[in-house]
Amino acid sequence: MAELLSLLTLFAAAFGAATILPFQSEVVFAALQIAGDIDVVLLVAVASLGNVLGAVVNYVMGRWVEHFRHRRWFPVSEAQLDRAQRGFARWGVWTLLLSWAPFGDAFTVVAGLMRTRLWVFLLLVTVAKTGRYMVLAWATAAAT
Repeated sequence: MAELLSLLTLFAAAFGAATILPFQSEVVFAALQIAGDIDVVLLVAVASLGNVLGAVVNYVMGRWVEHFRHRRWFPVSEAQLDRAQRGFARWGVWTLLLSWAPFGDAFTVVAGLMRTRLWVFLLLVTVAKTGRYMVLAWATAAAT
């Protein structure tokens, strides 16, 4: 039961960290890895799944952002939104390989806005986010 609760906590932290919410999943991941009660492969899988699904939320938000861009309360200016679209058009879907980075959430929103094919989005984001947790697992193991 404790293992399940730990994995659910990790999933929630990873999910939240991939959205616009201010979560940090690395601390939860490293703490669980150091505790040693859960296999590191399972930790990487659960964290990656949560993080990718959180990015899908951003993607869906991006698909609908056009409906609200002219509203007064909209948090992004026309110029910022246009700049993001031009940048994505220039660099393309490969920017999604940076979706693991602190600013990467913006790329996942813009990918939805730009109507990136979902399978391409999922492939690139999964590679990026799983790679991130694999590097974190390696770094945590090396530090302990």
